[in-house]
Amino acid sequence: MGGFQELAAFGGQIVSILATPQNWLILMGASLLGIVFGALPGLTATLGVGLLATLTYGLGYQTALIALIALYVGAIYGGSYPAILLNIPGTAASAASAMDGYPMAMRGEGGKALGLTTTASFIGTLLGMVALAVLSPVIVELALGFTSYEYFLLALFGILISGTLQSPDLVVKGWIAGFIGMALSVVGRDPLMFYPRYTFGQPALDQGLEVVPVLIGAFAIPQIIMTLSSQTPLAAAQVRDRVVPALGTLMRNAKHIVRSAAIGIGIGAVPGVGEDIAGWVSYGTAKGTSRHPETFGTGEPAGLISAETANNACIGGALIPLVTLGIPGSPPAVMLLGALMLHGMTPGPMLSINNPNFIAELAAIMVLASAAMCVNGLLLARQVVKVLALPVEIFLPVVAVLSVMGSYALGLNVENLYLMLAVGVGAYLLTIMKYPIAPLVIGVILGPMADENLRRALMVGQGSLKGFVERPVSLVLIAATVLLVVAQIGPARRLAGRLWPGGRAATPTPTSAKERP
Repeated sequence: MGGFQELAAFGGQIVSILATPQNWLILMGASLLGIVFGALPGLTATLGVGLLATLTYGLGYQTALIALIALYVGAIYGGSYPAILLNIPGTAASAASAMDGYPMAMRGEGGKALGLTTTASFIGTLLGMVALAVLSPVIVELALGFTSYEYFLLALFGILISGTLQSPDLVVKGWIAGFIGMALSVVGRDPLMFYPRYTFGQPALDQGLEVVPVLIGAFAIPQIIMTLSSQTPLAAAQVRDRVVPALGTLMRNAKHIVRSAAIGIGIGAVPGVGEDIAGWVSYGTAKGTSRHPETFGTGEPAGLISAETANNACIGGALIPLVTLGIPGSPPAVMLLGALMLHGMTPGPMLSINNPNFIAELAAIMVLASAAMCVNGLLLARQVVKVLALPVEIFLPVVAVLSVMGSYALGLNVENLYLMLAVGVGAYLLTIMKYPIAPLVIGVILGPMADENLRRALMVGQGSLKGFVERPVSLVLIAATVLLVVAQIGPARRLAGRLWPGGRAATPTPTSAKERP
């Protein structure tokens, strides 16, 4: 009976959304805008969601959610256009797609490659939505039993694992970036005692650092500086063959689609990892399990389908910890978290209690966003790729202006502009030194949760740490955190390599993008 009620609520949400013509326009427009953001190198899904979040401040939360999810889905998919046609991934999530998509385009199958990536992205997003709808209520039930001990350990684990998986250089750099974000998050008045901390006598810092200017500064400013300084000209190839994929090709790759969706959902649910890791892991798994791995990298449809299915299924996976625990599963989900908070909604276990239809509503929006992405992708493929011929010098100054407007529009506070600029310059310097930015931002997001719950746990235990080892879930989180740290120690990694020889060889890492032809 409960399943029927949930299905009825899901169908009712779709009908309710489609009943308003304004939602149609926002859905299609935001999806197309997301495809453009993904297709232009330098304009990422994270940046698009962050900028759009500030523009939806005056809208209702449902309208804002439609726009943000549609742009998110479109941007993850849109990065495949330059990856296939130029061998230049528009986003990190589409890097694995270039491995086989570009060789297909080089032999005159650019339309086929775009059709396959559109269909795979559509199916991956739908399967991610199913996981979101099925798993979220279960996780909410578990999370309702969490206390301050579990929430502190969960926030700490989220920051550490994000730093571990996002670091392009040393893992410790990812951890340092995450702890810098935590340090920034405690600026302002203490939420328990209301005592000012690290404000240096500046009244503007009493309320702490606004999340949205931090997000925009951390992601937009370094990207603008680096893209403009590279001065890379772009020129799109033409698409002359059939775009709509053959049903037989999809049926032959059904096993890759199902497996890649499962990989994407699982990786998306890990806090702070993101779609780029999902694409590479899925691609490596498809190659490692293939009877003819030598065909991968030469234009193998299975490789393209695996990468694109996984990175779009990752969207649903990334939303699972976001709506149930308040922990974003990917950098764009970080922006989405900020947008929800901007509209007075705090993700976490109580979100489904205060708004029982939220998960059904979110699932319905994901279905409609994936449909809009598929329609835009199939009908406008030949036109959208022409955007790639425009120089980035035209777009990035517009992005810079939108960043300034978005930060200032949040409360019409000029201090937010100073904050955005300071964080942006700091993030750019960290990027040059190969410190990942995503853990820093996740540290800013999860820092208050870690700070408040650690102090509350110590107050309840009167300074004793026994509570951390007296609860089963807390012990599991402690064990996971310790294993995560120990696994980065050289001798432990060599021991694991001897126990599981060749376990890592079959799976490329994101750094392999630098080695592709």
